[in-house]
Amino acid sequence: MTSTITDKKTCWVIKIGSALLTGNGQGLAVDALDHWVDQIAKLKAMNYDIVIVSSGSVAEGMTRLGLQQRPTALHQLQAAAAIGQAGLIQAYETRFKKFDLLTAQILLVHDDLSSRTRYLNARQTLQSLLESNVIPIVNENDTVATDEIRFGDNDTLAGQVANLVDADRLLILTDQQGVFTKDPRKHRDATLIQACDVNDKTLDAVASDSSGNLGRGGMSTKIKAARLAARSGADTVIADGLTNDIITQLAANEPLGTRLSSADSPISQRKQWLSGSVASCGRLIIDQGAEKKLLESGSSLLPIGVTAVNGEFSRGDLVSCVSTDGREVARGLTNYTSEEANKIIGQASDQLSELLGYGGDKEIIHRDNLVLV
Repeated sequence: MTSTITDKKTCWVIKIGSALLTGNGQGLAVDALDHWVDQIAKLKAMNYDIVIVSSGSVAEGMTRLGLQQRPTALHQLQAAAAIGQAGLIQAYETRFKKFDLLTAQILLVHDDLSSRTRYLNARQTLQSLLESNVIPIVNENDTVATDEIRFGDNDTLAGQVANLVDADRLLILTDQQGVFTKDPRKHRDATLIQACDVNDKTLDAVASDSSGNLGRGGMSTKIKAARLAARSGADTVIADGLTNDIITQLAANEPLGTRLSSADSPISQRKQWLSGSVASCGRLIIDQGAEKKLLESGSSLLPIGVTAVNGEFSRGDLVSCVSTDGREVARGLTNYTSEEANKIIGQASDQLSELLGYGGDKEIIHRDNLVLV
């Protein structure tokens, strides 16, 4: 009988970045790819479920087109992705076939996961592939993604995928040994952070927003991805993908890279979906009292705690709850349209029927449909 995710097999999501996959723009790094595939095959022989989140389609397309700089025009990026994607997936398929392992290509855009129905469909597809002992190769669909719907980087996508498959670990392979106390490219006294709570605020201070010529994400996006993954109970390891046998060494619990984990309990699938959604339809500005109740008591958001409404949205849309100093505190599904919300903000719940002309929900966002960020 084939094992499933629910059979508690060890499940890893492994994200490989553009700089690693393309040898910093010199074409597919075939030797490195051979090495990673060999290690992943060993994990598969140990009964691991593996999902690969692979960058590299745009970078490979650039190489084939002879481009030295990443295009800035959207249509040029999409063309490069279309050209590079075929070579990228073929490279994976050919190498895994040597180990009698099947691969499947999964291309996603943000809209696929912002819709609850499509989110669940993507989850079921990935589960079915893993049940069939297939290795899904996931990438953002750069051939159709636009600025409005793109994830922004494959680190964020990897965090989302870790949630989708209830992964035990998100492994982010990069060109750095891990997270350092300072940028090691600028400071010789920088030291590696071997382990840390994923929600430790010092991580935000030490992470660099810079990225290479080929990628879109820096270390800060990797930390954000780790926080996403932690919501479903996955720890994250950020490590140097060119370290010899890095994947199998980590599977043997060797202390390499930076391990980020959380003591908090995993949240429900529904709230994982809410927290992972990149785009919101509007914002509710909340006062300090409402912010305190959300953070400390896990309360619903009541109209009396809202001071302003930004944007236009409908009932059931995802909206952000933002503090008076501009920080996103939470997000959730609104019970009211933006027009209705403007009528009731700052008011007590027992006055809503009179203000609206009908009996509505006493909460703007119920706590079951709200998640802290």
